[in-house]
Amino acid sequence: MSFLFPYKKITTKRQGIAVVGLTGQSGSGKTMVSDYLADLGYSVINADLVARAVTVRGSDCNRKLRELFPDCVNEELELDRRKLGSIVFADKEKLELLNSTIFPYINSLIEMEIAEFEDIGSKLVILDAPTLFEAGADRHCDLIISVVSDDIIREQRIAKRDNLPPQQIADRFNSQNPKSFYVKNSDYIIENNGSKEALLVNAKNLIEKIKEQFDAE
Repeated sequence: MSFLFPYKKITTKRQGIAVVGLTGQSGSGKTMVSDYLADLGYSVINADLVARAVTVRGSDCNRKLRELFPDCVNEELELDRRKLGSIVFADKEKLELLNSTIFPYINSLIEMEIAEFEDIGSKLVILDAPTLFEAGADRHCDLIISVVSDDIIREQRIAKRDNLPPQQIADRFNSQNPKSFYVKNSDYIIENNGSKEALLVNAKNLIEKIKEQFDAE
């Protein structure tokens, strides 16, 4: 784990609540960190669940997606996520089209969830978002943590977890930013090339330091 800036007190963009973005490439272990922090009692917004919420059957978002990807949304406005994923991960322009359609809905709901956590007195919120930068959701954040791993390790994890063929894994990797992008654009980096236990220890230590920086005890 590497710290990309020296310890300092941070003044949050909002009064009384700080939002920490958590992101990383597929297979990096970001979700494991997010689930662990949720188990520790931290307030977590899961952008994947937000994306599912805005694309439920019959949603306005799905209505727009049906116009753009008619083979992936049926007449009842139900989205076939696997079919859509196989299309957009293999075509950068179609991925950009999908993102430009869905991201405004996602950001709107994220804002609502942050406000709800603020209303109940949460001092620190973790925004778990695999496409944090692509969605422009980094604008919600006071600082950003990225979880990164070597490509060969990520490939092994995804092959085991999702049972995907090599070409689909390659397509997914090619659709994402490289490790160097996350290092450049994050406040903190957690390297995850070892054990699960080491990852979670590093995550816990880092979030404790961040709590001190935000005076979010």
